[in-house]
Amino acid sequence: MAATQTKHTSFTSTLLLLAAMASLVNAGRLVETKMTMYFHGFSSGPNATVVAVAGITGKHWSFTQFGTVLVTDDPITVTPDIRSAPVGRAQGMYATAGLDGINSQVMMSIVFANRVYGGSTLEIQGTSKQFDKVRELSVVSGTGRFRYARGYVTFETYFVDKASVYSVVRMA
Repeated sequence: MAATQTKHTSFTSTLLLLAAMASLVNAGRLVETKMTMYFHGFSSGPNATVVAVAGITGKHWSFTQFGTVLVTDDPITVTPDIRSAPVGRAQGMYATAGLDGINSQVMMSIVFANRVYGGSTLEIQGTSKQFDKVRELSVVSGTGRFRYARGYVTFETYFVDKASVYSVVRMA
């Protein structure tokens, strides 16, 4: 197993800590890739990127209500600043799976659109304890540069503005 770290200038300062194992198809060896990026979730307004699409009849659909299904298409950037260089999109679904509203089942694709990994994806799945500061989920697969990926990823709440229903989550 060889450990490598991307050396591209635009990413040098941001690649920190995603442990996703990607198989080099022709070489038959594993390479560890470490990076950090930031999701920007907008849960209200005309440009919302997280939207409740299903839930229990007669109950308010929200991320804390058991049975609520949300879809997401969050922009991902290099830094916590929404104006920083784009990395790609976090596209997928969350289902509030805990009766107490704490656990969410996450099924998400990280769709890369940057120069380094453009056209590749990472597939993330698992239970997320929504109110824990740091959550760990499984990397179960990928495409392109991340074909046969496996490993884990951490999500850390970096910033939340309850008034505007905007959040930034650090993925490492």
